[in-house]
Amino acid sequence: MKSLKYHFLSLIFIILCFNCSNEAAEKEETNGLDSKNYYQELNISYGNDNHQKFDLYLPANRNLNTKTIVLIHGGGWTSGDKEDMNPIKDLLRIDFPDIAVANINYRLADTNNKAYPMQIEDISSVINYLKNNKEKYTISENIGFIGTSAGAHLSLLWSYAFDNDNNTNMVCSIVGPTNFTDPAYLNSASTELQELLDLLGVNRTTPFLEEVSPYHQVTASAPPTILFYGGKDPLIPTTQGTDLRDRLEDLGVINQFTLYPNAGHGWVGLELLDTWTKLKIFINNHL
Repeated sequence: MKSLKYHFLSLIFIILCFNCSNEAAEKEETNGLDSKNYYQELNISYGNDNHQKFDLYLPANRNLNTKTIVLIHGGGWTSGDKEDMNPIKDLLRIDFPDIAVANINYRLADTNNKAYPMQIEDISSVINYLKNNKEKYTISENIGFIGTSAGAHLSLLWSYAFDNDNNTNMVCSIVGPTNFTDPAYLNSASTELQELLDLLGVNRTTPFLEEVSPYHQVTASAPPTILFYGGKDPLIPTTQGTDLRDRLEDLGVINQFTLYPNAGHGWVGLELLDTWTKLKIFINNHL
């Protein structure tokens, strides 16, 4: 997802040219936990592993109705860092000055530590931490998710299958896998893809693949969902987006789907500006 990081940096430059509020944002300082002041806390530990940390950015003049957007980075479940999502975090702070942002790291998968359920458990730990400290931070329990690639998969799966308190108001998937029973996955000859699927969990049986697939876990009570995909993505088949879109339509779940026909696993220029424009409207309407 490093390419997306630099693409979002480009978008930030475009927006800042028209947004004078950047100067004020740069001058903000940590002023303690007074809810009238902006506050940030970096590398908050939520577990014993070095990767179990997240950054929290709290707006000035927040209250117990203040909502939080949780950012989840990509990297094939095996790599990546919350720093990759800093460009999106910066955009959120500029365009949504009344929303809190939690940018999280999670334990990375390897041959001895499978992504599922480990990374879902990490997301739950972060959400529980925020809930348990909502009065300290002066925020509500209501959240939204923005995830990229593997982080988009985790965002969708947690929102659809593990949000037992229904606190998720919206979820955004940018090039996220959604259905591991998709023939485009099962019949793929890509060695890289098959290695990633092996790292996802302990087996490749159909029940397990359905268990880790947002497509198979989504219900009619799922939160509003916005999806972005590239038509020439070498890692994520187009059907990963279109099939989930159709499933959401069948269930009556509010959704928005965008396919950039000539884009791959990330995009730049006008397409990227279009992504942020649509995502801003969606956040305004549903968070």
